[in-house]
Amino acid sequence: MRRSKIFRQTGPGLAVAAVLAGMGMPVANAAGLEGTWAGRDDFTWALSGYVRAWASMNLEDNPELSRVGKDSAGKLSMLRGSLLLDLDVKTGPVKWKAIGRLDREYKTNYLSDLEELRSDGSANAFGVASTGGKSITENYNNGDIREFWAEVPIGERVTVKFGKQQLVWGESDFFQAMDLVHGYDYSWRLFFEGENEEWRKPLILLSTKIRIPEAKGLIAAYIRPGWDRCEDIGNTYDINGGRWFFQPYRGFDLSSGTSKNCDHKDGDQDDVTGGIRWNGEAYGLNYSVAYLTTFAADPVASAGLAPGGLGGVAHQGVANNELLFQRIHPKIDVLGVTVSGYSETLDAVLSAEVAYTKDQPYNAGVGGFTEGNYITRGGGLCTAGLGLCEIVKKDTLRTMLRIDKDLNFQDLLGTSRPSFSSIQLFNTQVLNYDGNEQLVRLFAYGTPLNEHNTILTLFTGLNYKNDTINPGLAVGFDLSNGGGFAIPSVSVVFDDKWVAKAEADIFWDGGKSNRQQFSGGESQLFGYFSRASQLVLRVTRQF
Repeated sequence: MRRSKIFRQTGPGLAVAAVLAGMGMPVANAAGLEGTWAGRDDFTWALSGYVRAWASMNLEDNPELSRVGKDSAGKLSMLRGSLLLDLDVKTGPVKWKAIGRLDREYKTNYLSDLEELRSDGSANAFGVASTGGKSITENYNNGDIREFWAEVPIGERVTVKFGKQQLVWGESDFFQAMDLVHGYDYSWRLFFEGENEEWRKPLILLSTKIRIPEAKGLIAAYIRPGWDRCEDIGNTYDINGGRWFFQPYRGFDLSSGTSKNCDHKDGDQDDVTGGIRWNGEAYGLNYSVAYLTTFAADPVASAGLAPGGLGGVAHQGVANNELLFQRIHPKIDVLGVTVSGYSETLDAVLSAEVAYTKDQPYNAGVGGFTEGNYITRGGGLCTAGLGLCEIVKKDTLRTMLRIDKDLNFQDLLGTSRPSFSSIQLFNTQVLNYDGNEQLVRLFAYGTPLNEHNTILTLFTGLNYKNDTINPGLAVGFDLSNGGGFAIPSVSVVFDDKWVAKAEADIFWDGGKSNRQQFSGGESQLFGYFSRASQLVLRVTRQF
């Protein structure tokens, strides 16, 4: 059958997508090319996408390079380009989607400096020597089929989707409480890219939605059959010594002495996982209740050498006799509840989210690399520190409270419409907390984990000239440990195709930041970002 192409550009659709992009919303579905098969009304297709470029510049000198007499401030830390293609096809009642993305980076002088550190013994003379590893840009370059799925309706109430896809469960934006179906790729930019679907790692899932209008609700459920790659499990960080490795480990290739074990019996990628969620309405409120079994998002470290030379314990007896330790993502069970509704008194939308995690894994053993003094649950003495002694599981409660409100800045600031603003408060509580267990927040740091870790974030977006110029400000504060961030930004919509955004990512650590690798300093969350402030420019051409 001859294919008849009918091309048309939908200007209003492109303009709307461009405005959304300027506000930090997804642009991957901007309208582009559409077509049909000649003589067939039940087959349609649409191709859209974008070409995008980033450039970022350091605003501060990194301590890692300062130690060897090199400057960082003013140097380009990222020159990156991406091409995304989004194809939608409908054949009768069946919907198909395929999304592919190609990412490529140029090795800036700053990245070359970090690569030199990986083989410079003087830069890593704190207990472990990095051996180099593959090029830093190889860790940032990527080409992948992001999504590939088919969705079929069954009757009027049920839809079933199968293939590589994304599911979003939860209400929070900055710090996920329930959005744990997927891991995130934080390797190339840890803070802050607005579109979560660009960071989230799609998985091969069988998912369904069942609408129950009589109960004003919907059941969503999924099964992950275990066909994904190891790299698709959990969060990925820039541990190969690149620009977003946590301070003070930039220029150190942690993978040289570790491995990611996706076959561990407590976190086997082949295991079936899944979840079920009820979304409903009652008494003017939207609510949901969800349960899922998934993999812990952040990796934990298990001793690789058995017995560990410093007394570390291999989790559940699974050792690797060649490497210092293994990174694993144990399975967890999560029960979550969300609720949101409009308050006439405050003229705002109020939201709350609570997630109870059974057996959240944590590393244990405070202090520096050889400065620990920890008695393992097996009775042995571990002197490793840095959380490398053993893995301890604790039930954890994560809560989020949010207020979304439109503020009338038109007279004060001359905006063209009310400005969307949001305040979010996050708290993570370790239940049955015991300081003697020496839990640490993140391996490779020997800082004790607090019982409560509380983060406050605020965001406001302004709009000028019919939403073509959109300044914004996001700030966050670590109320438990000190430190925070501020992100002033402005996005400009030039026409229905071109969008640009400039921002500054500014961090402060509250005085709690390690300056020496493998030490037992006081680094907490924003200590990891110490001296990583950036200027970032992003330009998008949609089609």
